[in-house]
Amino acid sequence: MEEYYKMTIAGCERSLPICPISDTLDIAGFVMLGDVEITEKTAAALLAKCPEHDVVVTAETKGIPLCYEMARQGCRRYIVARKSIKAYMRNPIHVEVKSITTDHVQKLYLAEDDYKGLNGKRVLIVDDVISTGESLAAMEDLVGQFGGKIVGRACVLAEGDAKDRDDIIYLEPLPLFFKDKK
Repeated sequence: MEEYYKMTIAGCERSLPICPISDTLDIAGFVMLGDVEITEKTAAALLAKCPEHDVVVTAETKGIPLCYEMARQGCRRYIVARKSIKAYMRNPIHVEVKSITTDHVQKLYLAEDDYKGLNGKRVLIVDDVISTGESLAAMEDLVGQFGGKIVGRACVLAEGDAKDRDDIIYLEPLPLFFKDKK
């Protein structure tokens, strides 16, 4: 029997599937991809809480709809840090990141066409969920390398202890689900 965590996010009721991460930890899987209603409503709700900014930055993949929609409703510019180098990327620069939802170290890349426009810009970093903060730190590192001024860090859900951080803006807390060792 599948288990779900029911919650309301920006006025949208959702049932998030409980997904195993390890022998001792499960998470509620939040995926915005394909959910236009929640993408539009969470973007609007976050923009109402976020500081003025010139560009929105996220990491590939699950934060892309949110990043796009926040840029569409707001500043009109966004940048996506890619997880691999594409043929069209000139002079890519990368940082490494270990996320709670991946089993290996990943790299995040920005191409020259993206990073050359960051210098002196007010940057809002966004993601769907912030948990350990590793992806957030990697994006901050990338933006900082090119003179971007980070004015805010925002996400839809703050998972686990991230809800206690005072350096992020979020809409709802999301618990972690710890399992007893048998």
